[in-house]
Amino acid sequence: MTYGAQQPPFAAPFPPRQPSPVVIDVARDAKVKALIGGSVAAVIGLITLFSAATGQVTGGSGTVAVSAVLGLLFLGIGLLPVIAWRKISRPRRLVFDGFGVRWDDPQGRPWAAGWGELDAVGISRTRQRRVRPADYIIRKTMVRLDLFPADRGFRARHPEMEHLWEFHTVKNGYRLPLGSNPKYIPVIEHAMRQFRPAAYLGVRDEGFMVGLV
Repeated sequence: MTYGAQQPPFAAPFPPRQPSPVVIDVARDAKVKALIGGSVAAVIGLITLFSAATGQVTGGSGTVAVSAVLGLLFLGIGLLPVIAWRKISRPRRLVFDGFGVRWDDPQGRPWAAGWGELDAVGISRTRQRRVRPADYIIRKTMVRLDLFPADRGFRARHPEMEHLWEFHTVKNGYRLPLGSNPKYIPVIEHAMRQFRPAAYLGVRDEGFMVGLV
């Protein structure tokens, strides 16, 4: 009597698949904004200087001098990204994964915090309104990641994060400024709900700030 190949009584289950890390490339967005802002300012500066130099500005010598100064000012602003390009373009990434949250900044101040060390994580945002003299309003949403440690020893274990401790208005926690890109918010929310939903505090609005450009 022959028998077919015997099957094992049960198959060993596959280990659960870990979600892929969620990565925010902060440096890439900073480079794009610096290039656009610098280019616009440089063009305005060159046009203003050209107009002053070719007599296209009316109102006398005083007005021409003011236009020339403004042109040089805008041209200088346009050159700032070139001067600070090394700092602006350095690699910076915010990473969420199965371990926790980390700031990948090889040429700056990197840090990493495990989920077991964090009691809560939230997003705070401030809406800025900057008004130009000609009543032109620029609206920006400043985004920050807030981290709250689970124990008092966290601060001693992570001196590399000391510059973020109670930064701005956060209390008993750390605040990482992420600039003015509101698109970061849904990405962070997705990462928190994927890796640590119980610790996610949601988005906290901190009102408006008004200033002059």
